[in-house]
Amino acid sequence: MMNRVILVGRLTKDPELRYTPAGVAVATFTLAVNRAFTNQQGEREADFINCVVWRKPAENVANFLKKGSLAGVDGRVQTRNYEGQDGKRVYVTEILAESVQFLEPRNANNEGQRSGGSSYGNPGSYGGGNQNQGQGYGGYGQDQNQQRNNNQGNTKFDNDPFANDGQPIDISDDDLPF
Repeated sequence: MMNRVILVGRLTKDPELRYTPAGVAVATFTLAVNRAFTNQQGEREADFINCVVWRKPAENVANFLKKGSLAGVDGRVQTRNYEGQDGKRVYVTEILAESVQFLEPRNANNEGQRSGGSSYGNPGSYGGGNQNQGQGYGGYGQDQNQQRNNNQGNTKFDNDPFANDGQPIDISDDDLPF
C-alpha cells in the first residue's frame, strides 16, 4: 500500500499556528496548486488543498511562510470525521505534511521579511515525522547555521561553474559522460 503526496504551490493566507493541550504545535495552511491544463476560456484553474504540519516544522512554517509564499509539501493524504454542531457527520480530507520545503529566497517579497529558505539557491527544509530535520536537498546533514556561513558572500553567479565571460568552454571528449 502506498499513500504519498508531493505538492508545490502558494499559500492562500498566513498559516495558523495552534498548540494542543499537551503543548504540541500544529500549523494549518491551504496551498493553491495550479492544474496542468487550462479550461475552455484558456484560464489556468487551481486546486486549494488543506495541509497540516506538526511540532517544530509547524512553528517554522508559521514563522517563515506567509500568504503567497511558494512551498513544497511532501506527505500523505489523511481523512477524518467528526460530529458537527448540527449533529451531522463532517468529513475532512487533508494532507498531513511530513516535510515542507521553502522554495523562495528569504528576500523574495517586497517588505524584506523572511519568506523561507536558508540562502539563495538552497531552500530551507523542515521535515517532520521520522525524518532528520534540516536535511532537505540543500542541507545534506549540515546544520542551518553552518550552511548560512558557507554561503555568505556568494551570489548565484559565483555558484555557476559554466559562467565564462562569453569565452568558449574547453571540454575534452574524456570529460563527457557519453
